[in-house]
Amino acid sequence: MRKTFKLGFSMTPKEILKEYWGYDSFRPMQEEIVNSALDGKDVLAILPTGGGKSICFQVPALMTDGIALVITPLIALMKDQVQNLNNRGIKALAIHAGMTRHDVDLALNNAAYGDFKFLYLSPERLSTSLFQSYLEVLNVSFIVVDEAHCISQWGYDFRPDYIEIGKIRERIDAPVIALTATATPMVADDIMDKLCFNEPLVLKSSFERPNLSYIVRQCDQKPEQLLTICTNLKGTGIVYVRNRKKTEEIAAYLSGQGIEASFYHAGLGYLTRMQRQKDWKEDRIRVMVCTNAFGMGIDKPDVRFVVHYDLPDSPEAYFQEAGRAGRDGKHSFAVLLWNSYDVRRLKQLEGISFPSLDYVEDIYHKIHVWFEIPYDTGMGKQLKLNVEEFAQHFGLNRASAYYAIKYIEREGHWTYSEDIDVKTRVKISMDRTELNNLDISDQRMFTTLELLMRKYVGIFSFPVPIDEEYFAAACGCSVSEFRQILFGLAVRKVINYIPCDHANVLYLHHDRLRPGNVRLSPKRYDSLRTSYHSRSQTMIEYVESDSVCRSSFLLDYFGQKDAKPCGSCDVCRAKAKKA
Repeated sequence: MRKTFKLGFSMTPKEILKEYWGYDSFRPMQEEIVNSALDGKDVLAILPTGGGKSICFQVPALMTDGIALVITPLIALMKDQVQNLNNRGIKALAIHAGMTRHDVDLALNNAAYGDFKFLYLSPERLSTSLFQSYLEVLNVSFIVVDEAHCISQWGYDFRPDYIEIGKIRERIDAPVIALTATATPMVADDIMDKLCFNEPLVLKSSFERPNLSYIVRQCDQKPEQLLTICTNLKGTGIVYVRNRKKTEEIAAYLSGQGIEASFYHAGLGYLTRMQRQKDWKEDRIRVMVCTNAFGMGIDKPDVRFVVHYDLPDSPEAYFQEAGRAGRDGKHSFAVLLWNSYDVRRLKQLEGISFPSLDYVEDIYHKIHVWFEIPYDTGMGKQLKLNVEEFAQHFGLNRASAYYAIKYIEREGHWTYSEDIDVKTRVKISMDRTELNNLDISDQRMFTTLELLMRKYVGIFSFPVPIDEEYFAAACGCSVSEFRQILFGLAVRKVINYIPCDHANVLYLHHDRLRPGNVRLSPKRYDSLRTSYHSRSQTMIEYVESDSVCRSSFLLDYFGQKDAKPCGSCDVCRAKAKKA
């Protein structure tokens, strides 16, 4: 039976855990993090992938008056968590890219004046005037920062929008619960500094995974080696590769050898990706060959092996992806295949990832030319960007263009959001006189046009995002039928109809700057390149070493010194054979 949370009764954290999640006890470090938060302390929680980070903020938020702001960049995970909380009778809502202003305003109004306990939002929403206007009336219990390493310039996945979190602390007197699975000691210090911790407090669970065997294999014939792994290891697996084309090739190879395999990358259609993810989670696909677009927020505990077909460019990325194996505590394998080509490619990748600042500024202007945005205009525009088409149009290397776009994001000129929902947009093409003379027999078309004109002031001037569910209900039809109405109006050239989509979107933070005025810091550029070089060099040392326990090597990188040899990695097994 569904339970509804009611504020005002006294329960202990363990009782809350049992009542809403059915667990009798917390995992390691969870209870300490919960109690620190309830004591009003700012806390940075560093837990390994699958360590139960959400419990660490959801339990104290349920025990505290007000609503918890949960900031996360993972829209799919955000939607899943909101749905899971609502299924438990806990009221939660979300605000993310792709929502109309009306939808956002309604959600914020509910957060401020309803009895909701959680408001999930993506980081780019923090600086919007609409969100800022609600800050004074939101009774915030906790500021929760998921994927907290994204706030650190020295982290492997820095996101400029996270900087706004530190600024809202000036206006909200609420403790911070920051969570991450990948933070070196330097990054942890930077996180606490950027989030303006009153006092530094890091609560860290051991990163040791005793059930996970790390295996590194040097081989020139990777397909054959991969087939051997998939054949000999039972259960579900993930194979990470570096590019989209290779996912398809390797999945086809495995399928041809009798392995139930498929592929996944961000270039697939939204519905295709969702169906493949579902099929994999429900064991209709045994091995998913994918780019790193697959896996974030996927909670499948019985993954028996994760194979890295290519050498990752950082220990953080490798540790997080490998850690998706064996979350159920049963013996699992993290296998990394490499050869001399991988090492050369990783060294070359540094140059591709850090094109010259002159090149970066050139990309800044080419983006504006591509979208026909003149100087001193463009602030606030949301642009659907296909990097591959952009690069082909200008004869650019796709990877270099992509990394230049990401570097410009680091400098705060725009936000590049990948793989987000884009609402259906409509512009009325005819003027009002022409509309009055229209001869359309379908009454629902007239109803639609009247509602569009009434609801959206600028609809004659530019395409506006519309709420399809609202209009479908008003017309007495399904969303699918309403889309047919829009299509019919578009065929008659009454409207310009841009269907909903799943795309990469560029948000311009200011008007287009003139040549020479694009602020790019050489000092920051050099520091970031040095940090990148250090991470990639660590990965090379990891695979080339044959004397240090794999687990101990990784734990040492993340600041867990003097870890005992695991006894199950390839290095430990080789030593045991010699003994």
